[in-house]
Amino acid sequence: MTAVTDPGATSIAARALAPDLARGGMLLLIALANVHLFTYGHPLGPRGYPRDVGGVDSVVALLQMTLVDGRAYPLFGLLFGYGIVQLTRRRTAVGRSVDAVVGLVRRRGAWMLLIGAVHGVLLWSGDIVGAYGLLAVLLAGLLVRGSDRALARVAVAGTTVTTLFYAGSGLSMPGDPQAFMASMAIADPLAALGARAFEWGTIGVLLQAFGVFGAVAAGAWAARRRLLDEPERHRPLLTRVAVVGLAAAVLGGLPMALMAAQLWTSPPLWAVLAAGSLHALGGYVGGFGYAALFGLLAIRVVERGTGPVTDALRACGQRSLSCYLAQSVAFVALLPAWTLGLGEGAHLWQTALVGAGAWLVILVVAAASARAGFRGPAEVLLRRLTYGPRRVPVAH
Repeated sequence: MTAVTDPGATSIAARALAPDLARGGMLLLIALANVHLFTYGHPLGPRGYPRDVGGVDSVVALLQMTLVDGRAYPLFGLLFGYGIVQLTRRRTAVGRSVDAVVGLVRRRGAWMLLIGAVHGVLLWSGDIVGAYGLLAVLLAGLLVRGSDRALARVAVAGTTVTTLFYAGSGLSMPGDPQAFMASMAIADPLAALGARAFEWGTIGVLLQAFGVFGAVAAGAWAARRRLLDEPERHRPLLTRVAVVGLAAAVLGGLPMALMAAQLWTSPPLWAVLAAGSLHALGGYVGGFGYAALFGLLAIRVVERGTGPVTDALRACGQRSLSCYLAQSVAFVALLPAWTLGLGEGAHLWQTALVGAGAWLVILVVAAASARAGFRGPAEVLLRRLTYGPRRVPVAH
């Protein structure tokens, strides 16, 4: 009798193309969504954007609020839920029990929670890794063995709750703060570390997990239908989702975008609340639209062959955890008061260039790593923590 051996992490060659392309592109959206929150020295408007914008900054605010802000993390959540089902499918195919897979997902989530805590306290208190780790621990049973109907109900409930909860996201923060994350404006490194620990425990974990759990369930539902594993079979559906999703992202985000760009000043309270809800709902639907768009891109790549850009996107997606953490290293080195302090009074267009530039450099490094045959260091660490050292199966 031969012992059943866990296959460990999926090999690079066996990974589906579309999810990795989506993860690589998603990291640009995340960089643009996060980088302006590393700055300080501006009065704050809706969703942490500077209230004193004008000119080019107004254009950047319009574009980011309709295409980036609140759209990247639902996409991340969808891809995370999708990956959990891929993990489940691979392990049950080699004879692992469903209960064993649930335990594996929870163990992986617990380690992600720890990695997120280290990342959040040391670098970026808006960390999302810990939030997804927490969701893996809490929702493992649902994601692995829950019915399709249960997943759909949680997805709808999560979308509804998020839409209602973020109605107030356009309201001004109390006390007229000069930084969305107070830790960014603190020059003393130890004091800033203490502030980040508090911020991560609230904004970084609880609020973000609360805001994306519906997207995680929706991703699991989509994975059971292999929408991104076999995008060519679902081209008409993916086309409809991409068109409707991105249109909803733009239209749903437009009221809040006009406020953030200071093109709609002094709106009534009911309009601010409605804009916040529309922005959140548009973000959810827009995240699904982005995922579908990358599915269509994967079809095109398969039909016409890969190129340097798609190869780099895929390499970045295969190393998404490492690339995400690398963004924080780049932003922290430049922007907060406790490092170089270049974020003080920085314009939106400047931070957008920093975000896009950091993503581009990381993309090139990821592509070079792929050519050299190196996996991402964070992926290697998480794999070792989750699965332990690789063992050679023993025949009895």
